[in-house]
Amino acid sequence: MMKRALAVLALTALAAFALQSTMAGAADEKAAAKAKVETWTGEVVDMGCYVAHGAAGEKHVECGTKCVANGMPMGLLGKDGKLRLLTMNHDNPDPYNDLKKWVDQQVEVSGTIATRAGVTAIDVQGAKQAAAAAPPAK
Repeated sequence: MMKRALAVLALTALAAFALQSTMAGAADEKAAAKAKVETWTGEVVDMGCYVAHGAAGEKHVECGTKCVANGMPMGLLGKDGKLRLLTMNHDNPDPYNDLKKWVDQQVEVSGTIATRAGVTAIDVQGAKQAAAAAPPAK
């Protein structure tokens, strides 16, 4: 009788675990499906130099390009003054890799955004150099 009760208890616990795992997976899929692709414009910066001492812009292109080539993470410094971490999309790494050529330049980045533990990141799904500002009208 005791063995039967333990077997029933073990099966009940296993079923509850399986149900919880299935529900968690469905919630993750639902959240991923809801993620909306957006576009941001800003300057590609290497996170190390920018966060440590504000290095960015034309004077920093050579250093920033070298840092990114050596594995330093990249960020997008938006026109709104916010810095967002750029992450490589697992299905298509090409747009992220294109950004490595445009360190300290203005770009347009499209993708989905996520925030965890205070860090906001863009999963890069598209990237191109930003259009140059039109010359003033005469």
